[in-house]
Formats: sequence, structure tokens, C-alpha cells
Amino acid sequence: MIATVINALAVLGGSLIGLLLKKGLPEKAKAAVFSAAGLISLVLGMRMALGTTHVLAMALALIIGGLAGTALNIEGAVLRLGEWLKRRFAKGDDSGTFAAGFLDASVLFCVGAMALVGSFKAGVDGDYELILTKSVMDGFMAVILTGALGVGVAFSALAVLVYQGVLTLAAVWVEPWVSELLLAELSAVGGVLVIMIGINLLGLRKIPTADFLPALVLTVGLVALVPFVSFL
Repeated sequence: MIATVINALAVLGGSLIGLLLKKGLPEKAKAAVFSAAGLISLVLGMRMALGTTHVLAMALALIIGGLAGTALNIEGAVLRLGEWLKRRFAKGDDSGTFAAGFLDASVLFCVGAMALVGSFKAGVDGDYELILTKSVMDGFMAVILTGALGVGVAFSALAVLVYQGVLTLAAVWVEPWVSELLLAELSAVGGVLVIMIGINLLGLRKIPTADFLPALVLTVGLVALVPFVSFL
């Protein structure tokens, strides 16, 4: 768990730096930060998504997962959680981007292969190297995202702490069923979610990213079917 705690602290630290840098920025500079955050998210997401070797499985997971998430209104639930956190802990923030910052940062920091593999390595082998490397990367990204979206990004440290903490503690039992193919496909689907974040930050279109989170669960099932369904 120590590596996950460090990761969460790195997100908090990066967010604090981002808040300090954001103060006094003119509107043109804020727009530039938004663009930078969006472009970086697109690059990261594309790099992750191109790791898939089963495009049809990824497409099915995203389509069916998106429909399920829309029906459940997962985006609305996460945004309501963000607004509750804002009312409870950040009453003075009137930027209007708190919930979006919490949501986008939580997805970005939790869907990648480094979070999955790093948590398994920490839980099974006591190897913290990957999570510590991720911590540095997340800290820098938190600076940029906070500059664009505000203090909500800092609260994504809670998502990192819970998500990676659970994976680390459960690693001994889960690890035997986690294959390289599963990690690659989960990372690829996560990459598409990160691309959605980039599109939102660039203002190209508003995509309810959280509604597509069920795609990650569906990916697990579809990968399990790959040995039996050749066209996947």
C-alpha cells in the first residue's frame, strides 16, 4: 500500500503546484493550458489504444458498455459525487469545473496498464518501481490538469488511493487470472476513455466518459471468450 499512498500524494502535490501556477493566469494562458491538457490526453490515449490486438472485442466492449453506462447514468452519478465533494470540502471554489476535474483526473490516473500492473507487482512481489514511476508521471499530469480544471483534480487522489489500494490488496488472489492479453486490452479500452477526455478538454464535443466505464468490465469477459471465439 505504501506505493499507492505515494502515488496519491504525488497527485495532491502536483495539484497544489497547478493551483499556484493557475492563480493570476490571463484567459489566453488558461486556454493554452486547456489545449495542452487536451492534446497530451489525446497522445496518451492513442498510444494506449493502439496496443489492442482485438479491435472487434474493443468495439463491442465500448458500444455495449456505453449503452449500459448511459442507461445507468454513471456520468451523472460520478459528477454528483464530485459536486458533493465540492460542497463538503471546497465550498469556495466557483470555477464550475470541480466535478469535471475530479472525473477526468480519476479516469486518467486509474485506467492505464501502469495502474493495473504496478498494483499487481506491489501486491504480489513487493515491487514498487512501476507505481513509483507512475507517481512521477501522475504528479506532472496533475499540474497540467489542475491548471485547466482546478481543485477537483486533487480529489482524484482519493480514487487512486481506493482503486490501486484494492488492486494491491487483492493482487495475490486476482493475479493468477490476469494475462498479458487482458492487461493489453484493458489498457487499450482505457486509452479510448483517455481520448474522450482529450476531446472534451479541447471542446470538440462533450462525451460522457464515465458512461463508458462498463466497457472495462466487458473487456474482461470478451478476453475470456477469445480462445473460443476466433473472430474476436
